[in-house]
Amino acid sequence: MTQAVLGVLPILYNTVATLVALSRVRRMLRHSKLTALTRSDVVNRVIEVELPRYAVRPMDRFADREQYWSLSRHPSNIPGGSWTTFNWRMNVIGLSTQRIEYADQLRQPQVEVAFDHLVCYLLDLGAHPDPHGWRLLRSSGLWTPVGCTLMRAPDGLNSALTIAPLDGSDGHLSLAVTWAGPWTTRDHSHLPPYWVRLNPAPSRQPGLELAATDGGEQHEEDYSKSHADGEGPSEPLQNSESSSTRKPSPGLPCAEKTTTTTTTTSHSSSHSHSLSLSRHPITVQISADGIVTAISNSQPPAAPSPHAAAHGSANEGGNGNDNDNGSLYIDHLRVRPSSSAGAWFASAATAYGTSSQTILWNYKIPDDILAFARRETVPCGVLVLLGVVDEAATPQWATAYPDDHGRQLDAFMRRTMAQREALAAEARLPPAQRAIAERERIAREGSERMREMREKLRIQAERQETRLMEALQSPKWDTKLVAEHNLAWLVSKGEVDERVQGVKEAVGNVLHRMVLDGEFTSRLCRMLDLWKAWAENGGMRKSDLAALQEDQVTFAYATLLVAIIKDTSTALEGTVSMDLQECLRLWRTVRLG
Repeated sequence: MTQAVLGVLPILYNTVATLVALSRVRRMLRHSKLTALTRSDVVNRVIEVELPRYAVRPMDRFADREQYWSLSRHPSNIPGGSWTTFNWRMNVIGLSTQRIEYADQLRQPQVEVAFDHLVCYLLDLGAHPDPHGWRLLRSSGLWTPVGCTLMRAPDGLNSALTIAPLDGSDGHLSLAVTWAGPWTTRDHSHLPPYWVRLNPAPSRQPGLELAATDGGEQHEEDYSKSHADGEGPSEPLQNSESSSTRKPSPGLPCAEKTTTTTTTTSHSSSHSHSLSLSRHPITVQISADGIVTAISNSQPPAAPSPHAAAHGSANEGGNGNDNDNGSLYIDHLRVRPSSSAGAWFASAATAYGTSSQTILWNYKIPDDILAFARRETVPCGVLVLLGVVDEAATPQWATAYPDDHGRQLDAFMRRTMAQREALAAEARLPPAQRAIAERERIAREGSERMREMREKLRIQAERQETRLMEALQSPKWDTKLVAEHNLAWLVSKGEVDERVQGVKEAVGNVLHRMVLDGEFTSRLCRMLDLWKAWAENGGMRKSDLAALQEDQVTFAYATLLVAIIKDTSTALEGTVSMDLQECLRLWRTVRLG
């Protein structure tokens, strides 16, 4: 009997220990607000816990503003649940089954999240990248030491994003996040990461600007009324016009009067709408694949779509829009294999937006564009021929010919003396012979003048050809210097307002125009392709110079874009931005826990 009781005691102990551990596990799950399926084997002292696995992404910056900027009310204290610090949009992608013996062995499954979305979210909250951590991650990969800091809190002392153990990460990069409420130093009024604001060029016609302002304000008022009444906002001008009542003109039939009035008003409204767009800043989002969204601040905000992607409907000041109402046409700026316009725009916008406040690390400027921008490709002599630079400001590159004034004076004196001698000889001849001699002298002098003129034109053409070839072979200037001279030339020609301060501000105006003007974009990118082609094929040729002379204004704008790309690529080479870009390309999806 005693032996039987002693044999049951281990089973009773295992049962009690398992039930106690199961109670602790369930309490931990309940406090962390987790839904799980638990089972226990009291004989073998094993507890099975099934927890859902999630794929998460940050909340929408515009639609879920309160949750986006606040922390979760019920963060999990279970190891592996650091991601519950924030509010996320979650999607169940599977189940994770754990077999444990003690409650402290419980682990919360890591979630899958796009690496660039995670970094963008932390940057938006105010975190700063740690240069040493990103350099180590780029060089060591999955062998990066656990605890290595990738992102730091705004105070620079605490770690916000660190490398986590690889347990259960299935070969993915494993990360852990830490955040506290006081660390959030930004809000919805700040420009999000990967977004850049493009300002329009200053208006050079105050009277026209005032008229356009009146038209734009009237258009926006009609738009607001139409949207408030629940009408479709895709054609606010036509809806507003069709709902208005106008008296027919007595001189036209009713149908003709209505058509004429509607057409005139439509053209006027479209013109005022275009002027309104050209006068307001544009906010664009640049992703790893180029431009994603362009939003004009002239559009009134509309109700956001619940299916908008994270960070896809935000701009500075909260005036963003995630539907077509606030978005601009950008198909001509998308990156495509058949067109270089998207790559040029994304590269220039990335370079323009790279600053201490807004750093666009998401898009990598193509290596061929970087190599082209860093090279000195424009001969200074060509700038002299184009009238952009005074020859006195360049090194000696053209042949200096002696002054021909003395030689021309000697030739004139010889001709004058010969003519006098011929006239004197003719005076001594009889009238009949004198007339013959006079005709011969006139013919001879005309022939001599023609010969001298042809010789002068030949010498002049040879010198011009020599000067042209010497200009093409002249010393090449740095792209930034070329852009500065071209900016001054554009100002002198009235193409750029004199209030524009520096190349960077001018580039912002050019990018703003590229968003709105597809024809200008095509012309500008063709010029950039031509420039890049001659730079890669041994230098400028006469045909290239002729193309520049045909559209010199476009070439001047092109130099501004190349200069901003060159400056930014030189400043960021070897810095944290390059390491971060490489890491984001290497790991698209990471495990966060």
